[in-house]
Amino acid sequence: MFFYFYTLITFMMKKLFFLSVASILLACAPEKLPADLLIKNANIYTVDSDFSTANALVVKDGKILEIGLKPELELKYKIKETYDAKGNTMVPGLIDAHAHLYGLGLGLQQVDLVGTTSFDEVLSRIITFQNEKNAAYIIGRGWDQNDWEDKNFPTKEKLDSLFPDTPVALRRIDGHALLVNSKALELAGITAKTKMPGGEVVLENGEPAGVIVDNPMELVFNTYPKITKEVSVEALLDAEKEAVKYGLTTIDDAGLERDVIELIDSLQKEGDFKLRMYAMVSNSPENLDYYLNNGTYKTERLNVRSFKIYSDGALGSRGAAMRKSYSDMPGHFGAMMTTAAQLDSIATRLANSEFQMNSHAIGDSANIAVLRAYKKALQGKKDKRWRVEHAQIISAQDFEYFDANNNILPSVQPTHATSDMYWAEDKIGAKRLKGAYAYKQLLNKAGSIALGTDFPVERVNPMYTFYAAVARKDLENKPENGFQMKDALTREEALKGMTIWAAFANFEEDEKGSIEVGKFADFTILDKDIMQVEDSEIPNTKVVATFINGELVYKAE
Repeated sequence: MFFYFYTLITFMMKKLFFLSVASILLACAPEKLPADLLIKNANIYTVDSDFSTANALVVKDGKILEIGLKPELELKYKIKETYDAKGNTMVPGLIDAHAHLYGLGLGLQQVDLVGTTSFDEVLSRIITFQNEKNAAYIIGRGWDQNDWEDKNFPTKEKLDSLFPDTPVALRRIDGHALLVNSKALELAGITAKTKMPGGEVVLENGEPAGVIVDNPMELVFNTYPKITKEVSVEALLDAEKEAVKYGLTTIDDAGLERDVIELIDSLQKEGDFKLRMYAMVSNSPENLDYYLNNGTYKTERLNVRSFKIYSDGALGSRGAAMRKSYSDMPGHFGAMMTTAAQLDSIATRLANSEFQMNSHAIGDSANIAVLRAYKKALQGKKDKRWRVEHAQIISAQDFEYFDANNNILPSVQPTHATSDMYWAEDKIGAKRLKGAYAYKQLLNKAGSIALGTDFPVERVNPMYTFYAAVARKDLENKPENGFQMKDALTREEALKGMTIWAAFANFEEDEKGSIEVGKFADFTILDKDIMQVEDSEIPNTKVVATFINGELVYKAE
């Protein structure tokens, strides 16, 4: 009996001891820290300086709080919400360094001519659209005669026959040529005598044929029905849905007017528009005066600190300014939309401000004019990060202008290479083609390269950008061995171009572009590991989820 009581008392004393120790340990254990979101079971490419990986992270107040492993983070934080990535790949929120979001939105309300394989198909789509909409002014975009059997510019006769009393204006895929009918020409006051520098009214038998290239297009645009605020809001919100569906979290909109920029700002502040925007202000005397007087403008979702200048037109419409004439049209050189003197004047004004100069340059003549203006204006300046948008055809000696000290950077769109490769040599010849779409050469000189799509000229999907950059093939996996593979990027370089280098080109590398503590919680989750899968699987990669500021803004069905 004594032994029984002794054993019982000993057991009770030990139990009390362990309970006391446990109570002390619990009392001493740190209280769990509050956090808004845990993302777990993810294959995370952080794109930090070591290109390190992780499998979980914690978000608080829209920013990354800690990165690590799931068990330790769950023990440390009191989590409001958990997202299980289920082993899918996560990358920093994708940035499109050159696109036209507002233009995409407006285009969604017009005739879609992308992918048409003949002029007859263009006409068929217009008829279908007009039967549904009965528009007072028919506006469309997306035709490309280079994709048709007959690669000559179309003319206005069939449009006149179908729509004698309704104006029709159809913008080419690149935005640098316009097909119109006689009613639109009449409203715009365009005749055979109409002349404007930086473009042309194409004539046939001494009369306007219906195609207008570059600057004279403004005469037609001025006759378009006024875009109301309601239409603009709808356009922005529709385009945002498309962007986040493809994993984009920041868009660099390459050419916006002040009223649209201010509308974006108001929608963001009201919480109705989630996308982050880097706004390139359209170059005009009024915009230059206003923004240079008022300075740059920055919120967490909107950054207004650059001007977009068009130096020339597009290659597909032979508007790109070339040093020597087009191989398929002797005596034709394209045209400068902004003269070398005008480029110098704008560059001088911007060099003494905080604004970037971001210049569209396609032809080798346009590129050297831009590069010379930049170099002259930036003498003695540091870290200005002025951008050459497209940098499409560069003479061999002119690559030296791109500057690893961050004064002159390339911003390119890889799908342009795979769209143009079937006809580019016909237009410029084999010799000049060697310096075209030369992304690796540009990267080697500049130290970084920003990648975009130029949508709606190309498709919105950034996986096509990644694929074109690394495989140099189109969506039919052609050509078999890739197009000019000497200028292909590695997968790591391509991902950087769509994240941290794009952020750098926007002066935003300290707040986005990589998954690091303190940066915005912008993420793109993919159903395939784009750093490991076969090349052919890259364009089939789907977005599982898109996060902006730690908020789930898109989830695949």
